[in-house]
Amino acid sequence: MRLTPFDVAFGPEAEAHFSRIRASLAAAGLDPHDADAFILDREVVTLLREQVPEEGVGEAVQQHLALLQHAYLYWDQGGWLFQLTRDRTRTLLAAPGRAGPDPTGAPRAYYAQFPERLVWAELAPDEPHQPLDGIFVRPWPGSGYFVLGVFGLHPDRAGFSVVEADGYVEGDLVRPNGSAAFSPVLPGGGAAGLYSIVGVEELLELAARTVPLAREASACAAGNHRANEPVEAG
Repeated sequence: MRLTPFDVAFGPEAEAHFSRIRASLAAAGLDPHDADAFILDREVVTLLREQVPEEGVGEAVQQHLALLQHAYLYWDQGGWLFQLTRDRTRTLLAAPGRAGPDPTGAPRAYYAQFPERLVWAELAPDEPHQPLDGIFVRPWPGSGYFVLGVFGLHPDRAGFSVVEADGYVEGDLVRPNGSAAFSPVLPGGGAAGLYSIVGVEELLELAARTVPLAREASACAAGNHRANEPVEAG
């Protein structure tokens, strides 16, 4: 089974760490979906200090906090892990844009894992493009999403990169140069049948497109679901 960022970042200690966080949040009456409240919890602060390298400040701390919150909510909601097939991913990325779907019936937090090395992004100017492993998704009523994209996850690499996004999806997403969302920008990507994510708007759009799949797959698997066990979506 493929590793997930949850496995890599938190490992077998996740259950113990997150159980303590759950108890602490409940005792303090804090909402784990509220980032400002989440970081006030003492167990969250303790684990964050263990996770962040000593030299980590500023943006690095924010990225670790975003990962910790998304991972905790993923665990808290039952560890819904949806693995998309290559064919379903291609269909998903070729679909026309539309307003965000109704998230009713989908888990409040889940991880959608994409086929390896199919979707890419340039996370910083002039840096090598990195492959998308998947996205943590937290939909809220309407067409809004909290999303954390995970890039460059590989068994031989010590870590991975994350990109956080939150906002609304309005549909009809087109790039400034007129090209379609998710069309490749990686050199040779078109010939290789690859896709690209350009900007946080496309990350949000991708999250929105996974909601119907997550709703359908979770409904089918609910009776047999085991936390952190993959459910094929498509």
